[in-house]
Amino acid sequence: MPERLDVAVPATAVLGEGPTWDGATGTLLWVDILASEVHRFDPADGRDTVLCTPQHVGAAKPRAGGGLVVNLRDGIGRYAADGAFDWLVTWAEDGVRGNDAAVDADGRLWAGTMRYDEAPGGGRLYRVGPGGEVVTVLPEVSISNGIGWSPDGRLMYYVDTPSRRVDVFDVDSETGLVARRRRFVDLARATGFPDGLTVDADGCLWVALWDGGAVHRYTPAGALDRVVEVPATRTTACTFGGPGLGDLYITSATTGLDPATLAAEPLAGSVFVLPAAGAGLPGHPFAG
Repeated sequence: MPERLDVAVPATAVLGEGPTWDGATGTLLWVDILASEVHRFDPADGRDTVLCTPQHVGAAKPRAGGGLVVNLRDGIGRYAADGAFDWLVTWAEDGVRGNDAAVDADGRLWAGTMRYDEAPGGGRLYRVGPGGEVVTVLPEVSISNGIGWSPDGRLMYYVDTPSRRVDVFDVDSETGLVARRRRFVDLARATGFPDGLTVDADGCLWVALWDGGAVHRYTPAGALDRVVEVPATRTTACTFGGPGLGDLYITSATTGLDPATLAAEPLAGSVFVLPAAGAGLPGHPFAG
């Protein structure tokens, strides 16, 4: 029997992505990449407010001192608590934009990029320090997507969507960098492509499937043990939030869907929630 999803934010997002629970404010951040919008949803009152960004925005994360860090088309920008904007890092490349991002336990931003035409090898995965220090972690990726760490911080999971797999790295405890990349889960036979992901308190991976209309949960051993069906084919990403980090929030998109599919999926582009889905891990704010 399918698990019951509620609609948290009824929307028709072009490319809803990057849900992130902001524990300091008790709100959910999410982005509509191609609409250049950062949304903040407050489940306490149901309000969803919008911040318009100067460029397409792949991800938005809380900052330790308030405000946001954003993965934009031309680099990493910051919003102060009062709304003032500045650039932390710029790396403008023609035809390239920021995509998914995550913050590690030391407050560093891992930010991916991709080409608009999705050309193979046209993207990067960077690590950005609080002062704007940049390390190129992976120089040639296609669509840099989900990033997450095991509860003990010793493993990092990563998705390059066209590969149709989730990879895992060992994390160097001294530098925080990664090594020994290998396959964790092969989704070549699954319906859809791996997109955003989150890791729960038991070390299980929850992976959203673009063109799959679902979120899959995999055990730390890589076994599929749970499927959450989503009434939107273009399921993009997920995260835990709400009281006790027990609710699973899921974003979706409408981009590229034909009129018949849009008519059949009236909730496409909305943010969904599965109450009491499990136990999430607390997020980390960007230290810069």
